[in-house]
Amino acid sequence: MHAQLQTEWQHRLIALLERQPPDNDGAHDLSHLHRVWAVARQLLEHYPDADALVVMAGSYLHDLVNLPKNHPQRQQASRWSAERARDLLADSGLSAAQLDNLAHAIEAHSYSAAIPPRTLEAKIVQDADRMDALGPVGLARMFYVSGRMGRALAHPLDPLAEQRGLDDQAWAIDHIDVKLAKLPGMMQTEAGRAMAERKLQWLLQFRDEFCRDWMAR
Repeated sequence: MHAQLQTEWQHRLIALLERQPPDNDGAHDLSHLHRVWAVARQLLEHYPDADALVVMAGSYLHDLVNLPKNHPQRQQASRWSAERARDLLADSGLSAAQLDNLAHAIEAHSYSAAIPPRTLEAKIVQDADRMDALGPVGLARMFYVSGRMGRALAHPLDPLAEQRGLDDQAWAIDHIDVKLAKLPGMMQTEAGRAMAERKLQWLLQFRDEFCRDWMAR
């Protein structure tokens, strides 16, 4: 995508987002969307056949409807986001095929919706979004979300769950093994998997050091 067109569309998408009601979720704010697009740009370098405009729009609009992780309709949020994105971009100049591709990319990005991505664009958006759950930023987001949901940092006696079952609904640090450690293997692109593995290694090192300090008595 030409640099000028990219800049114009980025400003356009941000303007759309600024007109949406804020949801005060620091883990899914505009900074998160900027990071998703930044990772998506890196992945696009490996997949030049992808429609970069669809990927950009998916990166910025995938959380238009953002429900708490414990909301009973959480798995519907990506579908509602896709519908809202269609409405917002109906007169944008995107073709019907691009709008279909975008809607699918937004629907398929969601972990809880469990919709397999069928297009290259959807695979890139999904990988880029999940990448933000790994590494230092992913760790900060994990603790932020856990704190909002009232979860304790770690089990007081067995933080590594060596003699108990993992429970990330109770203990924040358990979320690394319950979900985050699985993300690299779920990446849809080879470039995404390689990037995710590097970020996961940092996260696992943090987990081990955290648990050593947690149990120091």
